[in-house]
Amino acid sequence: MQMTELGSESQPFFVTIRFYEELNDFLPITRRKRRFSVQLRHHTTVKDLIESCGVPHPEVDMILVNGNSCTFSYHMQSDDDVAVFPVFESLDISALTRLPRRPLRHPVFLADCHLGKLSRYLRLLGFDVRYGLNSSDDALARLSADHGWILLTRDRRLLMRRIVSKGHYLRSPSPHFQTVAVVHRFQLESLIAPFSRCLSCNGKTQRIPKNTVYNELPPMTRLNYNEFYRCTSCEKIYWAGAHQKKISGFIHWVLLKSNIEGAYA
Repeated sequence: MQMTELGSESQPFFVTIRFYEELNDFLPITRRKRRFSVQLRHHTTVKDLIESCGVPHPEVDMILVNGNSCTFSYHMQSDDDVAVFPVFESLDISALTRLPRRPLRHPVFLADCHLGKLSRYLRLLGFDVRYGLNSSDDALARLSADHGWILLTRDRRLLMRRIVSKGHYLRSPSPHFQTVAVVHRFQLESLIAPFSRCLSCNGKTQRIPKNTVYNELPPMTRLNYNEFYRCTSCEKIYWAGAHQKKISGFIHWVLLKSNIEGAYA
């Protein structure tokens, strides 16, 4: 059985731990879908134990120690057996204590500087995405903590910062599959509201009469289209044009992948 050492104090002891489902993505192949031993030299918290194995704590939804639910603050004891679970979509675990979460009604996402295309796609679906803040990792973690924004990143270490409580690690490098992953992970299907956000500045859009923007439109747009929206922040104009069919197809694809495959990309 593979063993790892954590801590530096005397009187070492061992615990066992197993990660379930997509949490195994964070582990080396030899540790996936099996229990393994970890050597501890002090009674560290289960949060520190989990992250020492490479799993960011915002990815965890429930922890069982010796079959009992616990929170991140639990301090490990000799011979403890730990089971760590991701967010449950279909299993009924109402009798168990899940880590505290509030239902998402008006989610706000904070995307790191490498997720520009994902930010645009999520805004296209109508979601509030803060991006382009040119912030350091320290600042991103603090913004997420202070405002309750959901931190989206491909930087595992960023999610492991203690002050971050809401976040998601994006496994896929593809912005399309990242979009599916976010919609599925946070169960956003019913909240999708296409064309309600500005792709450029994240402001809200509102429908406006054609005659109020007629003089600002290209000649062919004046002739062929009648449905227009303006961003209430930057005043950029949008219209339901030839691209609408392609966008509708993308939204349908995201919903299909999220509902059928539950793609944790």
